[in-house]
Amino acid sequence: MNAHAPTDELLFTKDEAGIARIVLNRPQARNALTFAMYRGLIACCEDIAADPSVKVLIITGAGEKAFAAGTDIAQFRSFETAEDALGYERFMDQVLGGLERLRVPTIAAIAGACTGGGAAIAASCDLRIATRDARFGFPIARTLGNCLSQANLKRLSNLIGPARVKDIIFTARLVGAEEALAIGLVGEVVEDAAALTERVDTLATLLTNHAPLTMQATKEGLRRLAEEETLPEGAPRPGDDLILLCYMSEDFREGMEAFLGKRSPDWKGR
Repeated sequence: MNAHAPTDELLFTKDEAGIARIVLNRPQARNALTFAMYRGLIACCEDIAADPSVKVLIITGAGEKAFAAGTDIAQFRSFETAEDALGYERFMDQVLGGLERLRVPTIAAIAGACTGGGAAIAASCDLRIATRDARFGFPIARTLGNCLSQANLKRLSNLIGPARVKDIIFTARLVGAEEALAIGLVGEVVEDAAALTERVDTLATLLTNHAPLTMQATKEGLRRLAEEETLPEGAPRPGDDLILLCYMSEDFREGMEAFLGKRSPDWKGR
């Protein structure tokens, strides 16, 4: 087995059967993602793209409490300018788009909390299998007061429809596994972490034996159907004004400090 470690907090392995695995490895922080981990995801996708022996990718979180509980909030404290906010969302689009553009099928193996950036990663995978204790959501209306990019809104809307996206974000509630299955957010629910490992391994093995070009063409064709019109490099993107509305607000700063200070935010709407 070949092992690669873009960071100790993101583990990457490839085996002789053609199955690549990424483990989000910060269990002490519910696998909250640092910027280094996001860069590691990009590096893993580049590695897979250059390696024709890889036939499928599995992404999971270390431990049983979380797939990933979003982006590590402390990193937002450095945000001061409009470019900080826009650059972050474009960076996230690069991370998630890299997963979507991989030629091989991707499987998210989800146990426990799957929120914020973690939920966005799961939504970017082709197949999602969850344990019964899995919980999904984007509780930003209750915590940070930021927003999702147009690309992320479209990604979620394509999965579950705009009405359910609004419901989940407006209420800031977490969706349980059975509801996630019913609305199409996940494709399968298993009993526990042990059953999750077994089922995902079985599915990955199945996919390694199927026609790779059929899966590649299907995946890429569906991605093109959902893709927005390509914009020139550096051109303003739809929704940039909405990102700045949130990330440059007093409310975002208040939400971040309240979250880190373990208190309730005092929203002002400005």
